[in-house]
Amino acid sequence: MLSRRDFLRLTGAVAASTPFLSASSWREAASGGTFTELRRGVGIYTERGGTIGWLLTDDGGVVVDTQSPRTAPNCRRGLRERSDAALAFVVNTHHHADHTGGNGVFAPHTERIVAHEAAPALQRQAYGSSDDAPEQVYAGTTFSEEWTETVGDETIRLRHHGPAHTGGDAVLFFERANVVHGGDLIFNRAYPFIDVEGGANTANWIATLETLHETYDDDTQFIFGHGNPEFGVTGDRADLLVMRDFFVSLREYVTQQRQAGASLSEMKQKTTLEGFEAFNFDWFLSLGDCVEAVHTEMEASG
Repeated sequence: MLSRRDFLRLTGAVAASTPFLSASSWREAASGGTFTELRRGVGIYTERGGTIGWLLTDDGGVVVDTQSPRTAPNCRRGLRERSDAALAFVVNTHHHADHTGGNGVFAPHTERIVAHEAAPALQRQAYGSSDDAPEQVYAGTTFSEEWTETVGDETIRLRHHGPAHTGGDAVLFFERANVVHGGDLIFNRAYPFIDVEGGANTANWIATLETLHETYDDDTQFIFGHGNPEFGVTGDRADLLVMRDFFVSLREYVTQQRQAGASLSEMKQKTTLEGFEAFNFDWFLSLGDCVEAVHTEMEASG
């Protein structure tokens, strides 16, 4: 099973995805990153690691996830070129270093980094004593179930739906823009990292995706943590059900194989789940990694 350290090492070397570019996209000459505007001052930044979301208003800005110490300065510089408004706060959708590694770049410019209450402890557990991890900066403002703040005329809502990708996932909603940043709850048509050590729960992950699909509407635009370059890192609520259906099929496959007495090695020989062929592209996670994670999860739960 792919470890967190291996996952984060690889996400540091692989771009999250190249989003579909439009007239509202621009490229910073000094960096390899891309800024893409979505709507009402909300946009994304992609370079290496998890997709960064941002909001710029005359009254302040918001950054959602921070990638790494190497890429975060490129993002901050590009945002400052677009607006000189103060940074109201930074949000971490979860604790993984490709989403929190750049916290130290933004921390001197804001008084608050916000995350679910479980995220700082999970971050300390994962990287606090690691020699090869960047210096850690942790969220100082946390919440249990919901958190709300207003910046300019935009209302930002955070909600935790229980353990899914990790034990400390936060879903962010830009209410007036009708844009959701779901962090790594969505790997868009890509095999996901299931962080069993970090509290992942694929059964509740399924339930969370269904809840999000029911909560938002067909006009809601979603930002995903990672994605197949063919499909990008933004989409709509229908993409949530693709991820949901993948997990349903994955869990059914592992359950059937366990009941049949197959070994983990035999289970991992399967390379594609029927109906999810698009997940097979040049990506460092495999179906076998997902099978092993779910197998480990099921073994632990009995």
